[in-house]
Amino acid sequence: MTPPATTGAPAILRVRARVLIAAAPDTVYDTVSDLTRSGEWSRECTGGRWVSGTPRTVGAVFRGENYRGADVVPWAPVVRGPWTTESEVVAAEPWRLFQWVVRDSAGLRQDSTWTYELEAAAEGCLLVHHYRLGRPTEGLAKIFEQLGEDGRRRFTAAWNEKLADDVAASLSRIKRVVECGVERGAGRGSGFGAAERGGLG
Repeated sequence: MTPPATTGAPAILRVRARVLIAAAPDTVYDTVSDLTRSGEWSRECTGGRWVSGTPRTVGAVFRGENYRGADVVPWAPVVRGPWTTESEVVAAEPWRLFQWVVRDSAGLRQDSTWTYELEAAAEGCLLVHHYRLGRPTEGLAKIFEQLGEDGRRRFTAAWNEKLADDVAASLSRIKRVVECGVERGAGRGSGFGAAERGGLG
């Protein structure tokens, strides 16, 4: 499966992780494509709402509510406390791919892309979650203005490591959320039992 093409700019930030979930791909897709549930697994997004378009479809816009503590890369001049973002869905292929980009303050797409890829597996569903940043976003440009060349290199390395930890943590929590839901459904006699578990995160 191939996500939509990016701008081709070299990636400033790029992280990728995967996990095997004991659930059908449609169940996993229905969970991760509901961005309003992001607070159940994200370290920073506490939730949010769809503000335009049909939720979960290409062109729909989601306003996320976020929170970042003072202990996250504490030396970096990043936003602390609560803040909001707007993201636009750019790919929505049930059971296979869900992708969105973060928009700037003018509502334009930035080269900041989050992706879920799904693939059926004998044990359930392989879920891959990745993030790519090409050109600096509006916010990152402001951060870079405050840092020298060495500071920008240091920040990029630290933030990439932070994002990698965040993505891995999100996948672990998504796995738990989905599999617990499957187990509850099986307990109600839904006919879908929990498959053998095995994480690849």
